[in-house]
Amino acid sequence: MFATLIYTIITDGLPLPDRRDVFTPWFATTIVDFYINIVPIAVWIVYKESTWLGSILWAILLLIFGSLTTCVYLFLQLLKLTTQEASEDPMYYLLLRDSIKDGVGLRDNKSLVVTARFVFGALGCVMLGALVYTCLTDGSPFRMELLYPWMVVLLVNFYINVAVLSVWVVYKEPSWIIGILWVALLVSLGSFGTSVIIVVQLFRLSPLDPLYLVLVNNSNRVGDIMYERAHSAGLRM
Repeated sequence: MFATLIYTIITDGLPLPDRRDVFTPWFATTIVDFYINIVPIAVWIVYKESTWLGSILWAILLLIFGSLTTCVYLFLQLLKLTTQEASEDPMYYLLLRDSIKDGVGLRDNKSLVVTARFVFGALGCVMLGALVYTCLTDGSPFRMELLYPWMVVLLVNFYINVAVLSVWVVYKEPSWIIGILWVALLVSLGSFGTSVIIVVQLFRLSPLDPLYLVLVNNSNRVGDIMYERAHSAGLRM
């Protein structure tokens, strides 16, 4: 992503607002697609950070630099994993914040599941509306003239984040076939597909479940792990 960005700035200049060759209707729609797609990544980063200052800083960097920030943040989080965590279940330890992994806050029933269903459902509708409107007013996006340098940069930026989300989707699904079908939806429909997948995952949770349970797969539900810890300590849940 960094190499693509630098190369395009050198060869094609900056994407300034007055450049009509850059800001085409499909470029604007792709920007909407891009920013809707980083909403779940931004929510996860805010959830992972222990301080509001860190959350705000990373969220701003994500808005400005997109998938560059995603890659840097993931790299830093992966460096924090111990050898034991990496060998046991790296996705579980990567996705959840430390306070949850240590059992703190597991009995908090203040759920945001219903709100999240509404928000991501609304984002999906916005993206679907933008796609339909741009198709009707500007034609098909599958045209060679649309693959100009800054559109390519935006697409690379977009699909790096899609790759990150695809790893989570495959991790969540117990079946490889279903996981691959979901990934195909992500690749073909962008943030509309992302919104559909997240809403489906949210409807698999009870409205009383903590929202962070949407991050982990069914075999690794935090409640089950906490139950085993409490049982071994002789406590009643």
